[in-house]
Amino acid sequence: MTDTANGFHLRAGRAGSGPYALDIDPRSAGWGYSSLRVLELEPGGSHAWETGESEWIVLPLSGGCTVEAEGATLRLHGRESVFAAVSDFAYVPREAQVTLSSAAGGRFALTGARCERRLPVRYGAAEDVPVELRGSGQCSRQVNNFAAAHVFEADRLIAVEVLTPGGNWSSYPPHKHDEAREGVESELEEIYYYEIAPHGATDGVGYQRVSPSGHGRGTDVLAEVRGGDAVLIPDGWHGPSMAAPGHAMYYLNVMAGPGVDRAWHICDHPDHAWIRGTWAETPVDPRLPLYEAKDSAASHASSSEEARAGAREGETKR
Repeated sequence: MTDTANGFHLRAGRAGSGPYALDIDPRSAGWGYSSLRVLELEPGGSHAWETGESEWIVLPLSGGCTVEAEGATLRLHGRESVFAAVSDFAYVPREAQVTLSSAAGGRFALTGARCERRLPVRYGAAEDVPVELRGSGQCSRQVNNFAAAHVFEADRLIAVEVLTPGGNWSSYPPHKHDEAREGVESELEEIYYYEIAPHGATDGVGYQRVSPSGHGRGTDVLAEVRGGDAVLIPDGWHGPSMAAPGHAMYYLNVMAGPGVDRAWHICDHPDHAWIRGTWAETPVDPRLPLYEAKDSAASHASSSEEARAGAREGETKR
């Protein structure tokens, strides 16, 4: 499945299986909880799967789709690309049969986590996604907290999107979450999935660093990442994620772990934690936000209402 010496950097086109362009699960990753699949559908295409022991969120990367599960029909408007808008999304529980179909085709991320509780099917509206500007100056980035621990209910799954303008560093200062320390640090496996904005016909690149923390596998990665790549982070200090000048970087973070409390507590690298203290003195990069949830909602309001209506219809059928 992997093509690098340490197995943590998964290159686009070399980590897929069956219908999935990218297919990461606990077995292939060698860990306990986190999963990510990327599904590409042609116009009129559909895909059915059983959720098994995991809860899942269907997140459009490009295009829209319909998600059917547990008698509910959720219509997702989606978006043109991850650099264009916040997307709506759908949550489906463990032990369910799901069908995803798309009239116009598209690319869809299926973010998953092994879990115990079986929660109901739900629709997540784009306008309800908190868009956070984190850091400042060359550490500025945008975080779409669609399934952050404090935003959207799930049993184990935590997922967010991060957009970094060209030339900036995100995931900085380097931080880790590979030990369980109540209220201080969570134990979470993490997947980074990347898309890089092109400049004309030139594809972009970015760079990802993960350094050993003294725990777990001693994860050590310095990777040039391109669109469709992923990096597995079972442990270690992760960051920076570097966007090459002229090419905005997107990454989708998928996290889950063994903790009873679903929380994202991190520990900054002691050599670099001081950088947070400078942010109040430096303006946020004026290129941010790339977009806001309310802008997406304004143009997609009718589709959001259709999705809610579909969800309500499904609720009456269960």
